[in-house]
Amino acid sequence: MMKNRLSDPKVTRAVISRYDFDFRKRFGQNFLVEEGVILRTLEAAQVSRQDVIFEIGPGIGTLTQYLSEAARQVVSIEIDKKLIPILEETLSECGNVDLINQDVLKVDLNALARSYNAGRNAGASSGSNASPTPYSLKIVANLPYYITTPILMSLFRSKVPAQSVTVMVQKEVADRMCAGPGSKDYGSLSVAVQYYSAPRIVEQVPPSSFLPHPKVTSAIVTMDLYEEPPVQAADEHLFDAIVRAAFEQRRKTLVNALSSSPAVPYGKKQVQDALASLGLDASIRGEKLSIPDFARLSDRLAETGTAE
Repeated sequence: MMKNRLSDPKVTRAVISRYDFDFRKRFGQNFLVEEGVILRTLEAAQVSRQDVIFEIGPGIGTLTQYLSEAARQVVSIEIDKKLIPILEETLSECGNVDLINQDVLKVDLNALARSYNAGRNAGASSGSNASPTPYSLKIVANLPYYITTPILMSLFRSKVPAQSVTVMVQKEVADRMCAGPGSKDYGSLSVAVQYYSAPRIVEQVPPSSFLPHPKVTSAIVTMDLYEEPPVQAADEHLFDAIVRAAFEQRRKTLVNALSSSPAVPYGKKQVQDALASLGLDASIRGEKLSIPDFARLSDRLAETGTAE
């Protein structure tokens, strides 16, 4: 057991003071100091000694200390170079933690997974000609609120071979991630997250659990990634474009939203005909479509060929 737990606010304040650390708003830095929340995060991610953990945004290493004790290997990716000396101190007792000082959006996580012999399931092959991966890969992150969506979309679209992604995000973002058709929170993020995973909100986390206190309530969300999505669009790029266009102007009907979007290469009549062939009303809005509806619409439009 480590001597100086960063989940003790006094220890965290002492570290911050010793390094004269200046919180940087552009990196969304708020450090978790609540042990109960940390333990429930590990429980939600089901971290075990068979796991390699990719941690995004370790901060000063609070969650990292606990991940180190529970997992086989932790790879912490931190964009702020000013935090690296602090992490080297706070994680000095953690012999199974590797630090990478890079922007996670520029890291080849698939190559990194291969270098640690980690994949979706311990003992499972990651490809038809590949050797079995000895360790399971899981992603755990306290994501900066301003860049939550780009990071999640990068993880999904790059097909990182992880079993799950467990994140701390702003509560409003968590609500959107898990929302269903017809609700006010349902949008392009809902569709993207649920296309690639089965998400659930584990618990809400109050501002008092962080230093400094953020102005918003947070939430822990865990997403079990699909090995094969239950719903698959033939052209995922077109599917993404249709979903984004459908929610960019929520008040528009789907016909008007898609036909006026430069990213969707189909005219109004093509969209109307495609909706009619699927038994959907021409006046329907995007918020009413389920993920299977969006996939069927994407496939039907792709079959029509070039725009009129």
